[in-house]
Amino acid sequence: RPSPAFPSTGLDKMPKQENGQREDSLIQNDLSESFEEEVRAFLGDEEKLHLFDDLTKVNPVTTMTVLKCLQARYRANLFYTNAGCSLVALNPFQPISCLYSPELMREYHVALCPQDLKPHIFAVAEQTYRNVQKQMDPVNQSIIVSGESGAGKTWTSRCLMKFYASVAASVISPEGNETVERIEKRVLDSNPVMEAFGNACTLRNNNSSRFGKYIQLQLDRFHHLTGASIQTFLLEKTRVGYQAPNERNFHIFYQITKGATAEERLEWNLPEGAEYRWLPNSERNLEEDSFEVTRGAMFHLGIDGAAQSNIFKVLSGLLHLGNVQFSNPMDESQPCELEDKTKEFVKTTGDLLKIPVEELLESLRIRTITAGKQQQVFKKPCSRAECETRRDCLAKVIYARLFEWLVLVINENIYTDPSVWTNFIGLLDVYGFEAFPENNLEQLCINYANEKLQQHFVAHYLKAQQEEYAAEGLQWSFINYQDNQNCLDLIEGNPLSIFSLLNEECRLNRPSNPDLFQTRIEKALASNQCLSRDKFSKKPNFIISHYAGKVCYQLAAMVEKNKDAVPPELLHVLQNSKDPLLQKLFPVTEKNQNNTKTQNRAAVVTVVSKFKGSLEHLMEILNRTTPHYIRCIKPNADCKAMTFRREEV
Repeated sequence: RPSPAFPSTGLDKMPKQENGQREDSLIQNDLSESFEEEVRAFLGDEEKLHLFDDLTKVNPVTTMTVLKCLQARYRANLFYTNAGCSLVALNPFQPISCLYSPELMREYHVALCPQDLKPHIFAVAEQTYRNVQKQMDPVNQSIIVSGESGAGKTWTSRCLMKFYASVAASVISPEGNETVERIEKRVLDSNPVMEAFGNACTLRNNNSSRFGKYIQLQLDRFHHLTGASIQTFLLEKTRVGYQAPNERNFHIFYQITKGATAEERLEWNLPEGAEYRWLPNSERNLEEDSFEVTRGAMFHLGIDGAAQSNIFKVLSGLLHLGNVQFSNPMDESQPCELEDKTKEFVKTTGDLLKIPVEELLESLRIRTITAGKQQQVFKKPCSRAECETRRDCLAKVIYARLFEWLVLVINENIYTDPSVWTNFIGLLDVYGFEAFPENNLEQLCINYANEKLQQHFVAHYLKAQQEEYAAEGLQWSFINYQDNQNCLDLIEGNPLSIFSLLNEECRLNRPSNPDLFQTRIEKALASNQCLSRDKFSKKPNFIISHYAGKVCYQLAAMVEKNKDAVPPELLHVLQNSKDPLLQKLFPVTEKNQNNTKTQNRAAVVTVVSKFKGSLEHLMEILNRTTPHYIRCIKPNADCKAMTFRREEV
């Protein structure tokens, strides 16, 4: 019986012996001829290829035979195919409502054996639900939805949540129905809010998640949905102040500028047709620009009209802040000048954020230095570049805190006390593997998360296959597969790795030099075969050979992004704001922490340390649950309906 080998797991790359290679190649040729005949015979019957609903039934298993089957199924509008213990989901790139109807959910839920029906995400969902009902260890379940950016992960997670909300609510007595419907509605309403504030249009995908999320759906002892909790990972907050060419900012900014009423435009200072530097490509109209959906969901989650208006007013303040431009002063000892056109924007920003304009300008243009035993305070004007960095930093810190606060509010409205629920089903929807023309710290973290999940997937997949072989009494030997531990060691290993070198660089009390840092990485990690660099690029960089391909990362600004430092002057000005929301986001109690004389540089918590910690915590949760995999696949890079490009799949 063939082993289900998949290119991405490296199962098809068997190590060869150095000695007797010629002999090997002769045998190989002989084998490959008979093997080619088998492949030809299998592919000869094209009419039947779409009938293979499980790729482990394909014989022989090769990249070619698997691809041909998936292509035949895609043409026949069969977008789901089992692959042993995982499900392959091909993105149709068009709405197919009958595929996710309540009737179909019911069909999978009441089926004697859902696995006998056509492969579907509802079959996976029903299986996890029945596992909880059977109380077989480990009782808690996880569905890991993976795949590259634009493959359909967010949509899949959304449909899974709808399935559980409907299934867990369908058997409840009428009098209890109201609360469950409310909980179910609130759990579902968390999606549009999280997507509005956390998703954006990128080169790869119109609705790309710029954060990762793990949702725990909590079930009581009767297996009814009683609540949920959401854990988020690494919001790409740099997007607020910088959008790559042909990309957009977070959806919510487009929603407020396109969807506000005439009255709200006056209140939030958003005149029709105004241009904002941080709102590129706003002429593109996406279905994600629907402001009404977001507002309705926020109401259901307990965020009333006044609170909503406050949020949107602050966001408008950020858009005006983005239009503030600085120019070099005539005299270097003086603060940077404001460009004429932008003086009005500073005033509007101050009004919207309820910060006096003079204080706002001082925090952006002047650095306060405390030195000497007497703790003397000096004021030093910032360079033009520093002023721009501070402007962007102010926007990032406000947006990141706002996002954290929203997650907190959502959790307060959907969470139930641990005494009420006994088990959970977790849905993991993390950002897909990414490789852009320019990649930096965000992509490094995203691809590191995917690398971790790939390792989890391969280990679980092989274990499941080997248990099946043993159960059937088959003779088998352990397959020597390509583990991606080498790549993970390069990124996160101890004592030396890219993460540890990045953190060390952040502890040094000096500006980082990307060229020198590139040399340090190369010297320290030269023995790892997953590391290389683009020698033809003038920009300092390094290349990592990931399981999904090589990605080149730019070193410029990587250390600064990892430090993620917020100048104390900015925090101070935000703490003094008279805006009720900003007062919540920046409580004055923090002041002491930031002004401590004995602030230890080594204690700085960097972005990668924080992300590594939260990812390790997530992996611990996953390892204590029964995992199920849905691997989403993007059949073409242009997001075109019914277009299957074999080399991309």
